[in-house]
Amino acid sequence: MRKVWLNGSALALSVLFLFPVYWMFATSFKSNSQVLTRDPVFLFTPTFEHYSTATEVDLFWTYVGNSFVVTLGAVLLALAVALAASYAIARMRFRGRRGMVLAVMMAQMAPWEILIIVVYLNARDLDMLNSLGSLTMIYFVMALPLTIWTLRGFIAAVPGELEESAMIDGCNRTQAFFRVIFPLLAPGLMATSLFGFIMAWNEYAMVLVLNKAPEAATLPLWLTQFQTNFGNDWGATMAASSLFTIPVLIVFVLLQRRVTGGLAAGAVKG
Repeated sequence: MRKVWLNGSALALSVLFLFPVYWMFATSFKSNSQVLTRDPVFLFTPTFEHYSTATEVDLFWTYVGNSFVVTLGAVLLALAVALAASYAIARMRFRGRRGMVLAVMMAQMAPWEILIIVVYLNARDLDMLNSLGSLTMIYFVMALPLTIWTLRGFIAAVPGELEESAMIDGCNRTQAFFRVIFPLLAPGLMATSLFGFIMAWNEYAMVLVLNKAPEAATLPLWLTQFQTNFGNDWGATMAASSLFTIPVLIVFVLLQRRVTGGLAAGAVKG
C-alpha cells in the first residue's frame, strides 16, 4: 500500500505539472474558434496558422539570435570563472576565504529584481543600455553564485591525493586540475549549465528595463507582442510560448541524466 500511495502521488503530481504544458502546445494548434470556445476542445484538426503569425513578427530571428548570444555567453562565462573560484575555495587556504564563501551564499539568495534600478542607473551612466554585452554580463553575474557553490562541492569531493600524485608525476597544478579533477566535474557542469541556461533564457525584467530598442531585445519581450484590437491573440501567444519552450526542453532532455545527480551531489559533497 505504501508503494501504491507513493506511485499514485507521483502520478497525480506529474499530471498536475504536465497538463499546463500539454494545454499550451495543444492550444497552439487549434483554430481561433476552438481556442475561444466556452467548452474545452480535446479533439481537433491541427493548424499551423498561429505559428506563422508568431514567426512573422518583425525582427523575430533577431530576437532568436539575441537570446542565444546572451544565454550561451552568460553560461560559458559563468562556467569559466566558477571553475577557478570554486577550485580556490575548495583547495586553497587564504585570508578571507570564509568571507568569500559567505558572500557567494548571500549573492545566491539575493532577489535580483530589487537591484534593477541600480543596474539601470549604472548601465545608463556607462552608456551600456541596449547592449547585448551588458545584458550578457548581468546574466553571467546572476548565474555565477550557484555555479561556484555547486562546483565547489564536486572539487572538494575529489581526494587531494589524486592531484598530488599527478603533480609528483610531473604535472603542474594547472595540468593536474584539467587531467584529474576536471573530468570528474561533468555532472556538476551539466547541472549548473542547465540552471544558467534556463535563468538567462527566461529572464524578463532586466531586458525589459535595459534593452528597450527592438533590435536589442530577446525572446521574452517577443512574447508580449501578440495582441489585437479585441484583446490577446491567445493562439499566437501559445504558439510563441511553445517555440520559446522548445530549446529549454531540448537542453533538458540532453542533460537530464546528469542533471539530477549533479544537483544532489553538489548539494551534499564537500
